[in-house]
Amino acid sequence: MRRLCLALILLLAGTGAVQAQSDTTLLTGTLAKLHQSGVVSIGYRESSIPFSYLSARGEPIGYTIDLCKLVVDAIADELGRSLAIKWVPVTSESRIPAVASGQIDLECGSTTNNLDRQKQVAFSPTFFVSGTKLLVRKDSPIRSFRDLAGKRVVVTAGTTNEKTMRELATRFKIDMALSVAADHTASYAQLAGGGADAFATDDVLLFGLLAQNKAQAEYAVVGDFLSYDPYGVMFRKADPAMARLINDTFHELAESGEIERRYERWFLRKLPSGVSLDLAMSPQLQTLLQTMADHKD
Repeated sequence: MRRLCLALILLLAGTGAVQAQSDTTLLTGTLAKLHQSGVVSIGYRESSIPFSYLSARGEPIGYTIDLCKLVVDAIADELGRSLAIKWVPVTSESRIPAVASGQIDLECGSTTNNLDRQKQVAFSPTFFVSGTKLLVRKDSPIRSFRDLAGKRVVVTAGTTNEKTMRELATRFKIDMALSVAADHTASYAQLAGGGADAFATDDVLLFGLLAQNKAQAEYAVVGDFLSYDPYGVMFRKADPAMARLINDTFHELAESGEIERRYERWFLRKLPSGVSLDLAMSPQLQTLLQTMADHKD
């Protein structure tokens, strides 16, 4: 009887091992890569406040970083193993090639999901909605893009804002001098140093830069929205298993209210710098999150 029980235990253990091995072999794409390596590479931005930026200790923090960490937890649960995070800095210009080439597995910043970019990469559901506006000194006469004739405007390289400003200049025949900086910090520095009359980028990033630099008394965000920019987490195209897992995770985060709690942490409470954006969630984002919570696909 003892021998029979021992044989049964060994048989069941062997069956479990074979089943686990079989489940592993079914993994494809990014999930297979992560299961084998145990490391997920995350691209982050160094100055996209409060989405993805460096803390005083040099660590990536922010709203998108929080959401991406929750996605990594979901991937680890799916794979049945722990995953280490490798942080990789990216810029507006390098982020899409980094995803497409496999240098990073997730891009966690402030990236607009649009049709042009969908030809190269895939996106998570939308977790923020923004749009292009102008940052100017408070004593500036600029209050609209129509006031930019003869003015110097800085944009960040590789952003949708750069494309928006070029299209506006052509469409409305505005003779503005457009310059391109490497990142948002450099664009802000160009405005602050007097090298530009206006800085054009997503309004929430402008509010973040003002909060981080404690410069709300000196500058103003002006004008109507010049573009519509829904943000998403980027990952590689043609990876249905990864897409399903990310979509399911965002559905669960919206359904549980976790996305709203993370929003409150980064937009309504004090940032590590000690200031707050005090930016209430827009009706558009509220509707998107409710739809995401109600519908899994």
